[in-house]
Amino acid sequence: MNNNSTNKTLVSILENSLRRWGNCQMGQFTNGEQRYTYETFGKQVEKVRALLDSRGITPSGKVAILAENMPNWTVAFFAVTTAGRVAVPILPGSTAFEVDNIINHSESEAIFVSNKQLSKLGSHPTLKAVIRIDDFSTAPLQSDAPPMGGTGDRPKVTDNTLATIIYTSGTSGNAKGVMLSHGNLYHSVLEARHAQPATRKDRWLSILPMAHAYEMAFGMLYPLSVGAAVYYLREMPTPSILIPTMKKVRPTIICSVPLVAEKLHKAILRRIDESPRLKSIQKHAPWLMYTLIGITLKKQTGGKIKFFGIGGAKLNPEVEEFLKKSHFNYAIGYGTTETAPLITNACVHHTKVGSIGVAAYGVEVDLADVNPKTGIGEIIARGPNVMLGYFKDPERTASVLTEDGWYHTGDLACRDKLGRLYIKGRLGSMILGPSGENIYPEEIEQVINTYPSVIESLVVKRDRQLVALIQLDENFKARLNKSINNKLSNITDNIRDFVNKRVSVQSQIAAVQLMDEPFKKTATLKIRRYLYQ
Repeated sequence: MNNNSTNKTLVSILENSLRRWGNCQMGQFTNGEQRYTYETFGKQVEKVRALLDSRGITPSGKVAILAENMPNWTVAFFAVTTAGRVAVPILPGSTAFEVDNIINHSESEAIFVSNKQLSKLGSHPTLKAVIRIDDFSTAPLQSDAPPMGGTGDRPKVTDNTLATIIYTSGTSGNAKGVMLSHGNLYHSVLEARHAQPATRKDRWLSILPMAHAYEMAFGMLYPLSVGAAVYYLREMPTPSILIPTMKKVRPTIICSVPLVAEKLHKAILRRIDESPRLKSIQKHAPWLMYTLIGITLKKQTGGKIKFFGIGGAKLNPEVEEFLKKSHFNYAIGYGTTETAPLITNACVHHTKVGSIGVAAYGVEVDLADVNPKTGIGEIIARGPNVMLGYFKDPERTASVLTEDGWYHTGDLACRDKLGRLYIKGRLGSMILGPSGENIYPEEIEQVINTYPSVIESLVVKRDRQLVALIQLDENFKARLNKSINNKLSNITDNIRDFVNKRVSVQSQIAAVQLMDEPFKKTATLKIRRYLYQ
């Protein structure tokens, strides 16, 4: 891919890859299904483009994609976008109500849908085509109108052409349609190349939803641009599935989220706690313990990992310290869907515990409205990665995008002497203390999550007091139920005391409430905070 090319589009990425790596493996399920070389992938893209033409989809029409991760997802995306049409990815975890809203709001004319997701598709008489993404066969339409042919000439695709509308609610609800151009997505590939060089010899394992900008940019577009192969799971990436899969595929690059790293961390800590020998090594030779942990991590991830990217949410500093001391090849990325998605990064071997790094390639980053006492301000970003705006929502667009191109993230951070940024919290979740001080619940939650039996937590303000909502480990709860001496009240008191000894006076929690059900989350496994306020 030519960095100086004036044609900074997905079309140029595809054409370059097909020309250079025709016989190379492009993607497949880990069991061998849907296997493509770059040559066969290109031919399938052409067939699907022609299928959309035959169904009368307008030259710049919207086409939704509702499916789990698979090679055919990439086929559908490129068949849509390289013809000048607009892809509308829908997260497979969406409800039928959310699917209907997105199809209607985006004005989608067709949809690619997997067999697993087909039942979520309601009555949409405006759809000209329902295409089963598993094999690209067409499903019966809910309208009696015959398919229309002759859609006219395809529009010229430029870097300013709209490529995709990604709907996201983040953690605040009220879904937004983020409009990303070909140029936005092209730049995300350039950012990735500067953060972590890759070649056709690399192997990706895709575990995050392709409908999210994070996986779309760095788990789909980037490997395709360098001629690499991507492997996909048929099952959900639970630890029992993921670890043996990594040993089989031996990936070199994985895009992940903090929750995966945190689960690995807790699993290893549990093994240490259950072994007197390992506890002794940890006490008397911690350097040896971290060496052993590093060997274990490398083995569990297949032995070839050179880049384990962590993004989508803030990583617990204790977990990051654990990864760093174990010499694991992790990297940190920070961004938003609105920035396609990368804003800052801390590359492998250049991480600083707690930091989201420095500005990514080609991106300007600054802090707005900085508090002179704390140095904390709102992260703002400008560059070719910043979205075109929110679909059919000029008021909301104007509220976050200035006339001179600065995007206001809503995230609060401070900066050290070397320019590295440290997230403190969000403007929307910041809690005002009784004396007017700013309290960042995310920082308290990081402390809570280090308690051995805690899986996740959320701190909210209720009746002028801080309350911690906590999900406990199911195995711990089972052991607790069998114990006569332990009571839930004792556990909640222990957690509260544990936390309050480790946070400032204004950040101390008054009560702990145990959750009966797991927290509801976004695509990148961030808790939907607004649901619990």
